[in-house]
Amino acid sequence: MKRILIIEDEEKIAELERDYLEMEGFDITIVTNGDEGLKRALEEEFDLLILDLMLPGTDGFNICREIRKTKDLSIIMVSAKKEDFDKIRGLGLGADDYMTKPFNPQELVARVKTHLRRYELLTRKSAGNTSEGEINVGRLRIEIDARRVYVKDQEVIFTAKEFDTLLLLAQNQNIVFEKSLIFERIWGLDSVGDLATVAVHIRRIREKIEIDPANPEYIETVWGAGYRFKKY
Repeated sequence: MKRILIIEDEEKIAELERDYLEMEGFDITIVTNGDEGLKRALEEEFDLLILDLMLPGTDGFNICREIRKTKDLSIIMVSAKKEDFDKIRGLGLGADDYMTKPFNPQELVARVKTHLRRYELLTRKSAGNTSEGEINVGRLRIEIDARRVYVKDQEVIFTAKEFDTLLLLAQNQNIVFEKSLIFERIWGLDSVGDLATVAVHIRRIREKIEIDPANPEYIETVWGAGYRFKKY
């Protein structure tokens, strides 16, 4: 049974989310305080986190930042804030998705299933016995089976979706991928989301592998078309 942690200070909202998710067979834990939520997220094993931004104690942004230092579980941020700045900031800190309140609980369930399914597929793939080797491009080395990335022989930590976005582009050098195609490939055909998610993930990848993210050596923007990994 998949375990989901809900960190949400509005108890009625948390209970509604719990009820819908429990009907789908998930094991749900609710925490209403940011400090306690961060503690449990770090000390216990959960498959997915539903994280409110405005919390007593530690806020959702800081919780996401701290979790991403050591863990790679799926994180769905939820907030009443509709500003693009908050969405981009949340995604930039490592959230996989962002939902604006109020939302249909059935949509939340659909997104939860999608993220868990994608993560499970990626885990199975990484645990397989078929060797696909590695990709070496300049200072960058991608170990495909181990799902590790090195820059100048120093390992750089990637989330699951960051890694798969990088791998998609690196395995198809000089091919332009539209944002919609990247979203489809990485987040799944039935994902419901904002294409700004792709742009934020590309920015995070550049910050991790590029000397100068504003003048990328590896992943370039093809204006009006999408992104392309430069062929070496």
